[in-house]
Amino acid sequence: AVSDYRSVEPRLGTMDELERLAGDLHAAGIRLCLDFVINHTADDHAWARAAKAGDPDYQAYYRMFDSRAETERYRPMLREIFPDRGGDPFLWVPEAGKWVWSTFYTYQWDLNFDNPALFRQMLEEMLFLANRGVDVLRLDAVPFIGKRAGTNCENQPEAHRLVRAYNALAAIAAPSLAFKSEAIVHPDEVARYVGPHEAQLSYFPALMVLLWEALATRDTALLRHTLIKRFDLPEGGAWMTYLRGHDDIGWGFADEDAGEMTIDGAGHRVFLNAFYTGRFAYSFARGLPFQENPRTGDCRISGTTASLAGLEAALEAGDPVAVDMALRRILMLHGIILTIGGIPLIYLGDEVAQLNDHSYLQDPAKRHDNRWVHRPAADWPARAVALDDPDSPAGIVLGGLRRLIALRKSHAAFDGQRMQILPLANRHVLAYRRDGIDGDAGPVAVLANMSDRVEWVGDWGLVALLGPAPWTDLVTGEAVGFDSEGMQLEPYRFLCLSGAGAATG
Repeated sequence: AVSDYRSVEPRLGTMDELERLAGDLHAAGIRLCLDFVINHTADDHAWARAAKAGDPDYQAYYRMFDSRAETERYRPMLREIFPDRGGDPFLWVPEAGKWVWSTFYTYQWDLNFDNPALFRQMLEEMLFLANRGVDVLRLDAVPFIGKRAGTNCENQPEAHRLVRAYNALAAIAAPSLAFKSEAIVHPDEVARYVGPHEAQLSYFPALMVLLWEALATRDTALLRHTLIKRFDLPEGGAWMTYLRGHDDIGWGFADEDAGEMTIDGAGHRVFLNAFYTGRFAYSFARGLPFQENPRTGDCRISGTTASLAGLEAALEAGDPVAVDMALRRILMLHGIILTIGGIPLIYLGDEVAQLNDHSYLQDPAKRHDNRWVHRPAADWPARAVALDDPDSPAGIVLGGLRRLIALRKSHAAFDGQRMQILPLANRHVLAYRRDGIDGDAGPVAVLANMSDRVEWVGDWGLVALLGPAPWTDLVTGEAVGFDSEGMQLEPYRFLCLSGAGAATG
């Protein structure tokens, strides 16, 4: 809910300080990315205040309507984003005597990009930030920009044309500026925003969702199937791979993908919601249901990576075996996002296995939204513990992540986007091949056992790929054998195997 695109929240600092920070980051080889909310502003933005006061020029910046009848041209087709709002995104503004479109929350007013004046104004806001040293703009809620009566007003052609236009203008005026798309919609639609002429970067929510799905089912079939169909991108685009974000987890896999694997998508979401809220027997997860719809039973999931992966429950039970299994899950999942291709993201707190924080319930401004359970302030004491005690849960996760990040940075096989799923017979194990950008740095075979049991892999295609065993696990430096029975993977074992490289095609 942006009140001013050109100011910093005063509690955090000033725009001049942000510009100096950008310079310091650049000197250290770090790029600065800011969230750029393009679909809406806060209702206290100067534009919105002028619209409330009756200024017709600024009213035209927003999707405002004189009558309820006009909103009915759109409302019947719109998706219910937040059930507790009742499915009606139109808000009466008595000061203006008009209705305003607010897709998400009442304090967020949707902008009207049919208005050329707004288009020019938003370009100015973008270039202002670029001139302050910002390298990447994360285009928030980009699928909702285009509004067209008779449709669900998501992923309309206008949204793509708008981003392409800003991309072209930025290439002229600020050629180092890149866009990152935030499109949490159907996987096909997500991919359409990515490419050299639109958003160069995009979150890959399907990977995030299906890693958690595979962890719950101990089965990688749907994950593999989806990655084979949907991981490739046009040249000049890259996925951002991640396990958690600031929002909830919605089970946004494609129902047609699930159907092709003989899985009922709706029923599977019911299971996943039960599993990650701890309502399913033998679940290790401690998630919270977000925006649970009593009419449909649907919901999304809040929670930190560590709590969803079982660490919170294991520590409460005082079970060292369960703690070990949870830590293995956490590091395996991070190992995948760091090696599968694209640009990995690590959410603040995950590097020290931060647990759910229920203190948000004491804050009247936050307690209505349980996503704050995974948005706690940085836990600096936990970081001190992680540094001082490498055998603590925080220390084990931090040390493991450092090793994985060092591997990612040092081995050219993990550069770029190129990835090939390996068709192992054991469905509990995810496997893929990495060769880097030019295909001459590998091959490396990455294997992840998504099961809490010992699994065997006997596929001789690995020998054809890597050459005769023993192979080297690049994560630990250990030798890994493969004999007539294959090789054994401990629960949640993560391997990056390098060998003689018998196959290169």
